[in-house]
Amino acid sequence: MKSYEVLNKIKEVGICAIVRGTSVDSLYRIADSLIAGGIKAIEVAFNTPGAAKMIEKLVEKYSDQVLVGAGTVLDAETARIAILSGASFILSPSLNLEMIKICQRYNVLPVPGISTPTEAVTAWENGAQIVKVFPAGVFGPNYIKQLKGPLSQIEMMAVGAVNLDNFKDFIKAGACSVGIGSELVNNKLVEEGKFDEIAKRAAAFVNAFKEVNGK
Repeated sequence: MKSYEVLNKIKEVGICAIVRGTSVDSLYRIADSLIAGGIKAIEVAFNTPGAAKMIEKLVEKYSDQVLVGAGTVLDAETARIAILSGASFILSPSLNLEMIKICQRYNVLPVPGISTPTEAVTAWENGAQIVKVFPAGVFGPNYIKQLKGPLSQIEMMAVGAVNLDNFKDFIKAGACSVGIGSELVNNKLVEEGKFDEIAKRAAAFVNAFKEVNGK
């Protein structure tokens, strides 16, 4: 799948589940729960031990059901490892131009992290079609609305402290999608084997996205 197709899919599904700090042993059950709840994009954070192998396993088993990406990618070297593991999109909490370049080389979608208009424009000028506004929960939905005013050409994903209480506000403010971590894939729930609760939370976010978009 080409990078523009991945972007269109991310905009369509609206939610990216962030998997962080879990074990390979729980990976399939987490993925099954997210898919059962309607999630169609999963990001494995690269500060999780064995992240590259997790991406490989997810791509091998679920590539026809979900987009699989890598998160917390800080440099081009890590991005390349993730890409070779099968990641179709790469997210970073910060703006690293070399990360964008390596993604473009492999036709993989880069989602660099930004927190200012200058960073957003810099990312755009260097080829990023979508940016990750981080930490979105600190800035609030209105910050994205203000950014989108003069920068309507740049797609924005809200990540960081997004929950069911503020989720709709971020979408209404102009975020085309959101990244959700512990509010969705809570490691305590994983440890307790409460995968039904993860599926329930996933469905709640999916339904909220549909409501905002009138689906």
